Amino acid sequence: MPYGVGVVFVVVFVLILLSVSVATKFFDARRKKQMSDMLETASGDQTVSVSKLLKELEPDRPSGLKGLLNSFQFSKHAQVQLQQAGLSWSSSRLLAAMGLAAIPGLGLGSLLPFLLNGPTTAIVMGAVCGLTPYFLVRHKRKKRLEKFEEQFPEGLDFLSRSMRAGHAFTISLEMLGDELADPLGQEFRTLFNEQNLGAPLDLALRNFNDRVPLLDARFFTSSVLLQKQTGGNLSEILTRLAWVIRERFRLKGQVKAASAHGRLTATILTLLPVATMLGLLVVAPGYLQGMAQDNDGKWMIAGAVVAQILGNFFIKKIINIQV
Repeated sequence: MPYGVGVVFVVVFVLILLSVSVATKFFDARRKKQMSDMLETASGDQTVSVSKLLKELEPDRPSGLKGLLNSFQFSKHAQVQLQQAGLSWSSSRLLAAMGLAAIPGLGLGSLLPFLLNGPTTAIVMGAVCGLTPYFLVRHKRKKRLEKFEEQFPEGLDFLSRSMRAGHAFTISLEMLGDELADPLGQEFRTLFNEQNLGAPLDLALRNFNDRVPLLDARFFTSSVLLQKQTGGNLSEILTRLAWVIRERFRLKGQVKAASAHGRLTATILTLLPVATMLGLLVVAPGYLQGMAQDNDGKWMIAGAVVAQILGNFFIKKIINIQV
């Protein structure tokens, strides 16, 4: 018995050592990768002009044939979306998740051919389920940017007060990254680290704009670069910019209240047909089954789904007022 207990103790001890060693190597590799990414940014020689920043209010959105070709570069697009969502995933991991999510959709579509036929239903259901992880990333990205935009005026006031107290701009960036919560603190910590490791300020601000594709962030970048080139009281500029952003939030709230009726209408018109279909399946199951088995009925169902999607899309476009 003592011999067996000793063997078990040795095995457990070795497993614990291996686990600690693997975890240590993993975190060391992750830290080295983060450091190498920041060093690559610091070694860049890209220059940024203020006039270009002021004009490019809608960057990375080419139109026409170029936009169509760029839309096929999904790996690069997915990596940008993941970075802006604050996720540490790689684009290949997202693609793998989309592929795995498409499998149950294909199976469900094959078992329940409620569209034109079994293969068509399977393809549609597979595409819907496969795109679910991507839409979840987009949703997280949207929520993160909304939270950043909400925190941004407070961050600008913090920078303004810090510089008014006598701190340098870079020291104020470090204090802002340490004091405020994420995602604002995370982005400003990254901005400070890039600038602290030797990247030019304009390049670090350009990367900041790429990570935070918001109009308010571009105003901040343009203000800092203009003050760097022409001089002036940056503290006063940031205070006024924070006031302008808060006024935009107030106007957004008024627009959101005015368009509440349109959003409610869009929600009801979208959910009502689905609720009606589910009610008919419960009350009169054979009513829709006969329609789904008829060729003309299948086309009518497909047309209704497409019309529903288009109607919801156009209503959203009408009520989505940019401020």
